[in-house]
Amino acid sequence: MKNSRQTIEARRNKILAIVRKTGDIRVKDIARHLHISEITVRRDMQFLEDKHYVERYYGGARVVTEKKAPSKEYITVCRENIARFAAGLVEDGDTIFINTSSTALMMIPFIKAKNVTVITNNGNAVNMPKGHRVRVLLTGGELYNIKGTMVGDFALENLARVTAKKAFVGCSGLSMQNGMTTEILEEVNLNRAMVQRVVGKTYILADHTKLGKNSSFVSVPVDAIENVITDAGAPASVIEAMKRSGLNVDVVPTSPMEDDE
Repeated sequence: MKNSRQTIEARRNKILAIVRKTGDIRVKDIARHLHISEITVRRDMQFLEDKHYVERYYGGARVVTEKKAPSKEYITVCRENIARFAAGLVEDGDTIFINTSSTALMMIPFIKAKNVTVITNNGNAVNMPKGHRVRVLLTGGELYNIKGTMVGDFALENLARVTAKKAFVGCSGLSMQNGMTTEILEEVNLNRAMVQRVVGKTYILADHTKLGKNSSFVSVPVDAIENVITDAGAPASVIEAMKRSGLNVDVVPTSPMEDDE
C-alpha cells in the first residue's frame, strides 16, 4: 500500500529536523537513523531542496540559512583539491595537456610521477613550482594579457604537431545541455585541439561553482565528455544527471587535503 500523504510529510519533517539540528549530515546516516532506504532519503532531500529548506551535495545535505556566495578561500581549497586529485592520475612517462584553466595549472606542483612532460598554453606555468622530473613546454602564440595565456594560430599549429597521453582541461561552465563552455572565444579552438590530440583520456576539471552553468562558447560538446573531476560541494542533482548519462564523475572532498608523504 502506498504511503499516505501524512506519513510522507511526517518523514520529511523528521529529515528536515535532523538536518537543522546537525547542520550537515550524510544520506546514509539519516537512512540508518530513521530505518529507511537511502533512495527514499534522496527523494525526500530533493523535495526539501526544491522547497529551499536544505541544500544537497553529493552524498548528503546541509541546512539552508542564508544564501551567500562561497568565500574565495573555500573555492581555492576546492580547486586545489581537484588539482591534487588530477595530478595523482598522471603516470610515469606521461605527456599531458593542460589548458588555460587556473585549476588545471594548480596540478603542476602536485605531480609526483617521473619524466612527465606538460604541454600548455598557460604562460603562468613559468611561475609554478614543479618537480625536477617534470618539464613544461609552452605552445607559444599571441599573449592574451588579461589571463597571461597564449592563443591564436601559432599556438594552434604547434598543438597540431604533438599528441598527449592525457588532457586536463578546466572551464567556465559545464552542463548537460551545452557541455564544457568558456567565456573567451580565442580559447575555444585550443581547448578542442587538446581534446582531439589526446590518445588516452581527457578529464574536465570543474569545481562546484561551474557545474550546471553555461558560458558563451562551447569547447567540448556533451557527447565528447567522458570524465569529470569536481568537489563535494557540487549539486547532487547535477552529479546524478551526469552519471545517468554515462559520465565518469570523481568527487573530491571540500576540506583541505594533506599530502600522503
